[in-house]
Amino acid sequence: MNKQDIANIRKQFKVDNDKMKIHEIFNVYIMKESSDIYHQQSQPFDMLDQDEQELFITNFKKVLTGQLDEKLFELKFHAETENPTQLILHKGLLAGENQEWQQQMLVIVEKILQDRQYEMDVVVTFIRGEYVKPMGRSQDDEGSIHDSVYAHPFILCSINKTQDPKKELQFDYIAKEFKYNVMVDPVINLNAPMGGFLFPCVTDNAQDVNHVLYTAGKANEPDEAFIENVLEAEETMTAKDDKIAFEEVVRDAVGHQLNSSTLANVYEEIHRVAEDNEEEEAPTLDYKDVERILTSSGVADVNTEKMEAAFQNVIDDTNYELKARNIVPKFNSKSIKINTKVANISVSPEDLRHVRQIQMDGRRYLMIEVEEDTVIDGFTLIPEAFK
Repeated sequence: MNKQDIANIRKQFKVDNDKMKIHEIFNVYIMKESSDIYHQQSQPFDMLDQDEQELFITNFKKVLTGQLDEKLFELKFHAETENPTQLILHKGLLAGENQEWQQQMLVIVEKILQDRQYEMDVVVTFIRGEYVKPMGRSQDDEGSIHDSVYAHPFILCSINKTQDPKKELQFDYIAKEFKYNVMVDPVINLNAPMGGFLFPCVTDNAQDVNHVLYTAGKANEPDEAFIENVLEAEETMTAKDDKIAFEEVVRDAVGHQLNSSTLANVYEEIHRVAEDNEEEEAPTLDYKDVERILTSSGVADVNTEKMEAAFQNVIDDTNYELKARNIVPKFNSKSIKINTKVANISVSPEDLRHVRQIQMDGRRYLMIEVEEDTVIDGFTLIPEAFK
């Protein structure tokens, strides 16, 4: 799935949307002390009050919010496992009776609770629904014109923690007295899901039951145990991992020193690859691509053998492919941080070429080329001749 596929699904989560129908909602309350199911409840989503529907809709949209490879991860199921999660989800997707669907979801809950104890009570929410996407008008055998749609049944899971209610002091207007209000019912935090997933994935209007879209609670911190034991899917590299791996590969191959213009060329070339292939599935770079980018950017003394060895040394896999979008800093913002003892500076990748480190009279200077006057606290600096 690309970001557009995810956005197309997320924007359909609205109350009374004729393009999306949520059939059932199934909530499972789990106790922290025993990791036992304390309560479970299933009901048609339409039976909820509209305000309650809005709360859950917001929660479901948050499960589908975030950057790919940072909070959202498209994962491939393991090919062969005992009682595979992929099969359980597929059975739940095709289940005719609501009770049969619940049974399959409870199997997922059992996998979640196996060898895991939460620090707080947890609510696991499942919904089963379908959304449709127009595909234009078509003509049938009898010559009639009608609107055609893609139909996508899905299961979405959201895992949410509970929190203690706030203790409040209230004033009773009738009795004219202050009252200490004690609430004992835990509050379910639907604003910050701890995790979740969407099954199946959808790419170019085609369902892919071999992949699941997993949501991490925090950026670049996927729950590896959940991925391995609950979803039974293959491990994944985060965007942060990819960037670190790229930096270490380059250092291993060409050393630790690059000038700013060369580094700017590297980032611009990777950005071009990512932009030129934006419509394709996550453009990647193997060791030959990295060699080509470094060479065209002006890096000297780099060859295929060095890059292959660097991939082997750093990633332990010469066939690994780095995702281009994960390597380059955000291009249209000041995403590159330059930290010194004197000052901290932020620049965009495309402006990095205007920054130079020079050495003169035994001292190092950081020089920034600017087109306008520099103003500090309302004072315009006087240009000084460089020695």
